[in-house]
Amino acid sequence: MPLLQKNISLKNLSNYKIGGTASYFFEVKSSGDLKKGLLEFYEIFSKDSHPPIFVMGSGTNVLINDKGFTGLVIKNSISETRHLDQNRVYVGSGNLFEDLVNFCVENSLSGLEWAGGLPGTVGGAIRGNAGAFKGETKDHVYSVRSIDLKTFEISERTGEECQFGYRTSIFKTSATFELIISATFQFVKANKEEIEKATQEKIDYRRARHPLEYPNIGSTFKNIPLPKVPQSVVQEFAQSIKDDPFPILPAAKLLAVAGLKGMRIGSAQISEKHPNFIVNLGNASSEDVLELIKIAKEKILEKYKIKLEEEILVL
Repeated sequence: MPLLQKNISLKNLSNYKIGGTASYFFEVKSSGDLKKGLLEFYEIFSKDSHPPIFVMGSGTNVLINDKGFTGLVIKNSISETRHLDQNRVYVGSGNLFEDLVNFCVENSLSGLEWAGGLPGTVGGAIRGNAGAFKGETKDHVYSVRSIDLKTFEISERTGEECQFGYRTSIFKTSATFELIISATFQFVKANKEEIEKATQEKIDYRRARHPLEYPNIGSTFKNIPLPKVPQSVVQEFAQSIKDDPFPILPAAKLLAVAGLKGMRIGSAQISEKHPNFIVNLGNASSEDVLELIKIAKEKILEKYKIKLEEEILVL
């Protein structure tokens, strides 16, 4: 039975509940599925024509255009979790990061307490080096396996070879296009009750401060590393600077002080609860969200001479 499907709606695959259709689509649960689906796709489009391909995890950080995507969307559902020796855990890239965090709690493995309540998949967290509360995904990555979507060559990299940076990695910056298959994480044994308590604190924090009652795709903009902040702004916001994991100025603080909280375009709103979230109040379009992003970037550049960078992906 063919894996490749045509004209599939992406709206319900996005946490935003926004988006049009993909011209071509298939879901993978193994590297074998991936090869099979790609070979079907390459029968229609030559590899050498560089057809557009997008890999989607759980859709928690991607804004999908209402006009859709004239290419191939691969839904990554490669999931498996195994406890290895030496406090290492092997996990499929399509696993929810939340499930990995819960696995660590249940097995008394410390290292991901900062990620309690973090949305998204393991593959997405690795690609974007997700982080919060002074922790980053890279801190416990032992190795990552990936597959080249053209040659089907499988690579295995150490954490260092993944070239992690602030919200980025080699999988985001490389000229080659690879899909992360799996990763092995290195943790340390610790007291289960303490791990559980620290993890729950982060879950409670997110529930209290993030607008989870509305469809959203997390933080819209990256926080600003201090070297990129004009000195006058550093002085003005001295009390708001924090380590995450190095000195940054939270984008949310700038957006709030600039008076952007609560601004609406159509059914999209810069959250009153957390202004670095743009929420869907019911029937927001991709254009509504993009217009709010444009307004926010222009306002912050004009007022603070800072160029905000999107943390979300726009498809």
